[in-house]
Amino acid sequence: MPSPRYAAYEPAKPYFDLVRGALGDRVEGEHFFDVLALDVVYEVLYDIPGWPRVIEGRADLMAAFRAYVDNIALQSADRLIAHRTDDGEVLVLEYEVHGTILATGVKYDNRFCSVIKIDNRKIAHWRDYMDSLAAWNALTARVR
Repeated sequence: MPSPRYAAYEPAKPYFDLVRGALGDRVEGEHFFDVLALDVVYEVLYDIPGWPRVIEGRADLMAAFRAYVDNIALQSADRLIAHRTDDGEVLVLEYEVHGTILATGVKYDNRFCSVIKIDNRKIAHWRDYMDSLAAWNALTARVR
């Protein structure tokens, strides 16, 4: 049964499930937020208005994701390719997400590449790359 603590984040569940599944037993915790270190650094190498380039700490990342799920609902996440380093401390994930921009009903499809550093069985650092043009097009599209 899903934790009521994360019920507000349900629109991002496909993403959270894909990532949590890819991490497997390298990390401890059931939900995406549970596997983050309290002092996690989440770095994005793209510019989207309203989304900071660097987020420090689990609480601030949860707040940022709250804004995300208030604007985008994902229906699926797929095409996962996971690259693991020999020491198991770094994992590179390539994947796609598919959803809807809530304000307009416009379809949202995007590709990501995330470089994840694990320390003490928690995500310590996350560096994210995405198709910025796909995000921009979906966020600025008008309903016809």
